[in-house]
Amino acid sequence: MTPKEIVLGGYQSFSQGDLESLGKIFHANALIKVNGNHKRSGEYKGFDDWRDNFLSHLATDYPNFSLEILHVVAEGDRVHVFVKYSADNLDANGVHIFLVEDGLQTEFIIFDDTQKMAVALES
Repeated sequence: MTPKEIVLGGYQSFSQGDLESLGKIFHANALIKVNGNHKRSGEYKGFDDWRDNFLSHLATDYPNFSLEILHVVAEGDRVHVFVKYSADNLDANGVHIFLVEDGLQTEFIIFDDTQKMAVALES
């Protein structure tokens, strides 16, 4: 599978709520970085850390959260996914950057409109 296919498969797993399958495409030592200066910003070490300390809060932080893929750019082992976030308290865009090595995501950086994300977390 290409890095793009691996990444897009992860979005499919996420949309289906299949976190087990999603976790299988992350390297054990993957680094997930969430930009900004809000309570969910920071670095997560491995999928389990990100799942337990970020993903598990999505439903309460952003009620009725959904993510739409707008555009994908892939070159070599890097995949950039332009997304739109929607929730009861959120309407924002972001860019997700992945590094895929040996068939696993080793780095995932989330760049989004952190001001909108932070305001939504306060509502």
